[in-house]
Amino acid sequence: MLAKRVITGLILGVAITVTLLFLPTPAAAAVFALLWLTGAWEWAGFASLEGSGRAGYAALFAVCMVGAWLWLGAFLALALLVAALVWWLFAFGAVLRFPRRFGSRFVAVAGFVVLLPSWLLLVWLHGDPRLGRQLAVTAMALVWAADVGAYACGRWLGRVKLAPAVSPGKTWEGVTGGVLAAGLAAGVAARVLGLPVASFVGLGIATALVSVLGDLTQSMFKRNVGLKDSGTLLPGHGGVLDRFDSLTAAIPVFVFGLYLLNVLG
Repeated sequence: MLAKRVITGLILGVAITVTLLFLPTPAAAAVFALLWLTGAWEWAGFASLEGSGRAGYAALFAVCMVGAWLWLGAFLALALLVAALVWWLFAFGAVLRFPRRFGSRFVAVAGFVVLLPSWLLLVWLHGDPRLGRQLAVTAMALVWAADVGAYACGRWLGRVKLAPAVSPGKTWEGVTGGVLAAGLAAGVAARVLGLPVASFVGLGIATALVSVLGDLTQSMFKRNVGLKDSGTLLPGHGGVLDRFDSLTAAIPVFVFGLYLLNVLG
């Protein structure tokens, strides 16, 4: 199982890095649209949609992605950023109050708020003419570092449960390892990109912490309907959302932090 997880992770990591560094923004947007659309298909399962209902949900999400792309600009990016930040504040409270029952309509709407802003903000970041491509890769690297650090420290040192009602396997020791790994990755990225190290390390730590919330939120919705994994597409990981759930929360916070640091205009 671990070997499958590592191999799948490496293949995805290389493919995503190549996509972000070497493809023009429209092509990169299309590649990630396919991933996020697959995530929407899986999210429909959280809302207890099957058959034509699931297909309709994914089709509506695809239409929204096309519309967002056509209207992509500073105003729309800012509006979706604000919506995403408000949502993740709400999600934090929901995770703290779990277990509780969520209706299928609420879960269906939540999928759009989770998935659409993160995709569009990643595309918006990638298109920045200064460091867009490098910063998009950095966002991914921070989450990857946090995931690896959390997995290693949680497996070896994990004792104190983080949120047992939502995700029994996660521990505070794992979160600490993930945060430290992300902080180190942020420091290296800041050196390479010529950005202020201390501020960027702080952003890396904040991004890692919020990425945990993305993971916990998906776990919460899976438990709401009795699912173990979001899907079976990725060997060793489960579904696309099982691999990209952290990014849905991390990307908005990372972009917001870049604005605060005046890295993005």
